[in-house]
Amino acid sequence: MASTGNASAGEILALVRSGRVRTRRELQDVTGLSRSTLSIRMNQLVSAGYLRETGQVTGSTGRPAKILAFDEEAQLVVAVDLGVTHSRLALIDGSGRTLAETSGELQLESPDEALRYVARRVTELVAQSGRAMTEVVGVGVGIPGPVRFDTQRPNTPPLMPGWHDLPVAQRLGQALGVPVYLDNDANLMGLGEARARYPDAPSVLFVKVGTGIGAGVILHGQPERGIAGGAGDIGHIRIVRSGGRQCTCGAFGCLATEASGAAILRDLRESGVEIASIAQLRRLVAAGDPAVQRLTERAGHLLGEVLATSVALLNPAVLVVGGLVPAVAPGLLDAVRESVFQGTVPLATRELTIAASALAGDAAVQGARHMVIDRVFAPEAVDARLALAAEG
Repeated sequence: MASTGNASAGEILALVRSGRVRTRRELQDVTGLSRSTLSIRMNQLVSAGYLRETGQVTGSTGRPAKILAFDEEAQLVVAVDLGVTHSRLALIDGSGRTLAETSGELQLESPDEALRYVARRVTELVAQSGRAMTEVVGVGVGIPGPVRFDTQRPNTPPLMPGWHDLPVAQRLGQALGVPVYLDNDANLMGLGEARARYPDAPSVLFVKVGTGIGAGVILHGQPERGIAGGAGDIGHIRIVRSGGRQCTCGAFGCLATEASGAAILRDLRESGVEIASIAQLRRLVAAGDPAVQRLTERAGHLLGEVLATSVALLNPAVLVVGGLVPAVAPGLLDAVRESVFQGTVPLATRELTIAASALAGDAAVQGARHMVIDRVFAPEAVDARLALAAEG
């Protein structure tokens, strides 16, 4: 921010949250605000519970300067991670500390029933934690399908029939009485992973391998969603040109039909293995089942071949592989790594880090937290709320 002398309260909060400034003096230097104007802005932010002054700058001369901090612990977020057959909800404060969580089975066939379920579970989670919905600054929801972020609506999600163009955020927001924000789950997982583990990386490519396959492209700390929410939808890249199996999207030969968790389970059942869920793979992997090893390695190689193109195109700093399948079958990551390095030139991979998800099952909920905090405390949103409070 240039020294313009007219920085708003919301812009001041953004400067503090970014870590660019730590004291009132530094705020004056960066913004050019007079002491009186800065004092007014600061009083607004402190009174609203957004900022607090704590501690002192060590080694400073003259009157000790107090350190400004975004009051993270006072900001409560409910994160909702919706899968094809499961849900996970967490009440988290702005610092990322989980205060309470719950999970359960969920079927997405009926959008109305699923949304009622989510609203009920969110309300119960907050109440059981001894908190009130009025303390929640927002709810972040991740779904296994593309989302038009500007409209906050799913966009033809293959695994969620009946959800296309549904006003999910609007309906949940009306039911809960707080802002609700919606995004693709792979975007949120990538956002959570990037902010927690790779905050200085200019680009992170996160790949989720679960029932389906999706990716989140994180550029300079923010998801790149594409014009229709389809960025990272690699599960529907055609890898079999003829004779392939039909995908949930209606096409034949998609990557998801050959390398997803659903594909591995299908192939195991067709070979005579009784298995009902991805979670059961862990037992077979631990037992050294040769069919499981062969199928997960095959899936990893196929995924790696597609990712080799993505790596050549994006030249990311980090490629993270997450989701339930690599969590229970680590051999998949080894196969991905092998295919990526074989399929691209050294220039694209020389400085590339390929790693398993460090946050694992927490990636999506932490990403949802970041999404909500970023939106709720964007400068224009803060200024609008402060103006409304002043009018009241």
